[in-house]
Amino acid sequence: MCAELSTHCGAWRMGNFTMRRTSKLTRVAVGVASIALAATACGGTSDSDSSSSKEDLGLAIAYDIGGKGDQSFNDAAYAGLQKAQKEFGYKTADIEPTEGETDADKEQRLASLAKQGYNPVIGVGFAYGPAMDAVAKKYPDTTFGIVDSVVEGDNVASLVFAEQEASYLAGVAAAKATKTNTVGFVGGVDIPLIHKFEAGYKQGVQDTNSKVKVVSQYLTQTAEEGGFSSPDKGKAAAEGQIEKKADVVYQAAGLSGQGVIEAAAKAKVWAIGVDSDQYQQEALAAYKDYILTSALKDVGGAVYALAQSVDNDKPLTGVQTFDLKVDGVGLAESNPKMTEIPGLTDAVAKAKAGIIDGTIKVKTE
Repeated sequence: MCAELSTHCGAWRMGNFTMRRTSKLTRVAVGVASIALAATACGGTSDSDSSSSKEDLGLAIAYDIGGKGDQSFNDAAYAGLQKAQKEFGYKTADIEPTEGETDADKEQRLASLAKQGYNPVIGVGFAYGPAMDAVAKKYPDTTFGIVDSVVEGDNVASLVFAEQEASYLAGVAAAKATKTNTVGFVGGVDIPLIHKFEAGYKQGVQDTNSKVKVVSQYLTQTAEEGGFSSPDKGKAAAEGQIEKKADVVYQAAGLSGQGVIEAAAKAKVWAIGVDSDQYQQEALAAYKDYILTSALKDVGGAVYALAQSVDNDKPLTGVQTFDLKVDGVGLAESNPKMTEIPGLTDAVAKAKAGIIDGTIKVKTE
């Protein structure tokens, strides 16, 4: 992302892909929205014939709850797979989760992909942690990646993000956009990962306007209860917050977030998307006029980065952190109405600069 906020989506660029490695921490700069625009419509497992002479097959990803078509987290991962497939010309696979699956099911899925020769194999979501810990040890010649969790292993890359930083910027935008001095937050599942989104958002709101109240709700206590995969739950939660006068609602709820956006559009209040630039998502086009912005999380860039490193025979391992400083997270600027809200653009730009230079310390809890 450019050093200064621009007024269009083109500010996010994939062109110069750079990596800087340190002992156990590598930060990779990748633009988000241009990857997200590459995503296609929903579908099942995909394969493409190999045109490469590589001994290994190419990249394989195993989706998190909600699967492909969530217009958010999983679709961003698929966009990264598509970019790798196009650039490296090899066979890829993307596998859907099953309802009510166990860690053993996830372990079998990852092991099957590794056994078939896919490399790297990426588990999209923290839920793959136990399975990956077990499988990576059995396939030491395969590079594994896990999104949103840390798994120790010489052949494992843990792809983690500073979600709180993007959420802080979303909070700044919400505080500038609200007319009722009440805004909402809908989290999919009550877990530490989603607490980061809420913490950053609340801090951004309060630092911008201490008079603004944040109403928060988590949809479920566990992912198995559907917190990331139930648009109806998201819609009901948003409707409740809107009844409490919230006129901006930020969701970090995966597929459930589509219900939040629908409710906001119906009530003609602002929604803030998550992970992908949801203003640009075709499936959400009917609601786009009410999607103020989205807190971006470059899952697609992380997926691509790992694939690129394996293709270069220099596989990334250890913790790979994607934060605001390296464009691993950010705030979408696609909706031109953002520029019509007094002070919003300048406030976001100032907050971004403060986070990057360290004068603003964003909380994770």
